[in-house]
Amino acid sequence: MLKRSMLLAAASLITCALAAPAAHAEWPERPIHFIVGFGPGGANDLIARFAAEGVGKELKQTVVVENRPGAGAVIGTAYVAHAQPDGYTFLVGAASTITNSLLLKDLPYKDSDLVPVGMIAVAPSTIVVNPSVPASNMKEFVAWAKAQNGKATWSTAGNGSTPEFVAEMISEATGVKFNIIPYKSGGASVHGVMNNEVSATSEASIVVVPQIKAGALKAVATTYIKRISSYPSIPTTAEQGYPTVQIGHWAGLYAPAGTPQPVIEKMNAALQAALRNPEVTNKLTATGIEPAPGSVADFVTFTKSERQRLSDLAANIAKTKK
Repeated sequence: MLKRSMLLAAASLITCALAAPAAHAEWPERPIHFIVGFGPGGANDLIARFAAEGVGKELKQTVVVENRPGAGAVIGTAYVAHAQPDGYTFLVGAASTITNSLLLKDLPYKDSDLVPVGMIAVAPSTIVVNPSVPASNMKEFVAWAKAQNGKATWSTAGNGSTPEFVAEMISEATGVKFNIIPYKSGGASVHGVMNNEVSATSEASIVVVPQIKAGALKAVATTYIKRISSYPSIPTTAEQGYPTVQIGHWAGLYAPAGTPQPVIEKMNAALQAALRNPEVTNKLTATGIEPAPGSVADFVTFTKSERQRLSDLAANIAKTKK
């Protein structure tokens, strides 16, 4: 009887060993996919491409950026949440990753279906208007928007995206109400302002600074904690008397729950190494993006804090959609 039990135990150990993904030590053996929940041209997409290039060099493997836009990044997020947790599919998440469950009911995934891997970078957000709008600073913009009596239009990169939170922050600080126009990406949202389909938005420095320099957009303020490194002439909202209008376009990496911890740690290490590589950091900072390397635990702490900070704003946004 004892011999039979020992044989069964040995067989069980062998079965577990065979069932375990033995390839972890060799990971990655094939191309990795970074999923972006927004269309091409926005901050999330552009940061993803910088990160993919750097991580690919560190891991000596191709990293493919794949756009799956729609529903405020819900489509792309759900795709990763239900993907095989084998270390070959990751989400380049944004603020919507932690706020969609505060804003939307019946999401096709649970927050627990994703696990944080690491922060990538923060792109300072900039409030911009079409050149036809008679405002060049926050005081003038608020006065102009109030005079529109609720008809001032504001574009976003989709429901729950960072620009929508900026609009809500402005509303809470000033009483201005905007007519929110959602687009599928930050790039499309900005083009809406440039084409005068929409009057204003707030989008990442990497997307808007080239258009500001070209005269296609007019800058009002940056909503980040400091001025944009590549374009320091734009004052912050805090400098102009609106300290509560503060947020950045952050991007971070997530994996499907169940992804082996050694893979998560190895990806985090590759990401940190890439973000400390002068070749990568110079490309990021030249566009005003701030690299944000850190451990898995650092990213967990950040996302928890940010979710708590934005929860009341999310509740107000949700009410307006009812």
